[in-house]
Amino acid sequence: MTAVAPLAPAGTGTELQEPAPPAGGEKSRLGILVLPALLMFLAFAFIPLFGVLVLSFTDWDGISAIQFAGWQSWVQVLTDPGTWHALWLTFALMIMTWLVQTPISLLLGTFIAGQQRYRAFLAVLFFLPLLMSSAAIAIAFKSLLDPNFGLGAGLHLPFLAQDWLGNPTLAFITVVFVIAWQFIPFHTLLYQGGVRQIPEQMYEAAQIDGAGRVRQFFSITLPQLKYTIITSSTLMLVGSLVYFDLIWVLTQGGPGNATRILALDMYIRGFQANQMGAASVIGVILVVVGLVLTLLIQRMGGKDLRASQMEGM
Repeated sequence: MTAVAPLAPAGTGTELQEPAPPAGGEKSRLGILVLPALLMFLAFAFIPLFGVLVLSFTDWDGISAIQFAGWQSWVQVLTDPGTWHALWLTFALMIMTWLVQTPISLLLGTFIAGQQRYRAFLAVLFFLPLLMSSAAIAIAFKSLLDPNFGLGAGLHLPFLAQDWLGNPTLAFITVVFVIAWQFIPFHTLLYQGGVRQIPEQMYEAAQIDGAGRVRQFFSITLPQLKYTIITSSTLMLVGSLVYFDLIWVLTQGGPGNATRILALDMYIRGFQANQMGAASVIGVILVVVGLVLTLLIQRMGGKDLRASQMEGM
C-alpha cells in the first residue's frame, strides 16, 4: 500500500494559496462601469453643447442652409438691450426664488423629519406639488388668478381679484410664488434626509445643557446641514436658469417683457423669430453662467465637499 503523505502544518508555505488578482483588474472593471455614463454624457451633453457653440457663429433660420457668419450673432445679442434685461430678470428670479424657497424648505424639512405620526400625513400633502407637471400647474394658477372668472371673483375677494398676470410687477411676483410652490417639496425632501442623518446624541447633549429648540436649530441643525444647503442651493440657482414651460404657459414672457428671462428669450428668438444663431448664443451664455455659479457655490462650501457633515463630532 502507498503511504499517505502527512498534512503539512499551517504556515510552512506548502498549503494551497489563492491566486492574486491581476494588477489592473480592478481598474478595468471600474472603467467598464464608468463607460456607459461617459457615453451618455458625450451623446446627450457634450456633442449637443458643441453643436450649439458652432451654431452661435452661424446665420441660420432653421430651414435654409446654414451659413457661417463669424461673430455677427454674438454682436447682435450682446448689443441688444433686451438681452441684458432678460439677464437681469433671470438673476432677479434666481435670487427671489432662492430667498423664498430656502428658509421654507429648511423649516419644513426639519419639521417633517420628526417622528410624530401625523407628520407622515402632512409630508404627503407637502409633496403633492412635486407630482404635477409644470404645464398643469401653470394652467391651474392661470385659471385661479383670472380677475374675471378666477378664485377672487368667485369668492368676491377684491385682493385676489387683481390683474395678477397683467401687471408687470404682480406678474413677476406671481411667477416667483408659483415656482416656489412647485419646487419647495423637492428641497424639503433634501433637508428632511439631511436632518435625519444628524445623531440624536447631539440633541440630547444640548438638552442636558439647557438649550431650547430654537438654540438647537441654530447651533446643531443648521451647521450640520451645511453641505445639504450647498447641494440644494446649487440645484435651485442653476435650475432657475432653465425655467421655461411654467413661465411660458403662465405669462409667455409678458406683460411686455416683464417675465422674459433668458430661457424664454432663447426660445422666442430661435423658434418664433427664426434666429437660431442668436438663440445659440444665449444657450452658450446660459451654460457659462451655470458653470460659474456652480463653481462659486462649491468654493463657498469649502475645499472638500465629500467630507462628512458630522466632521465636528
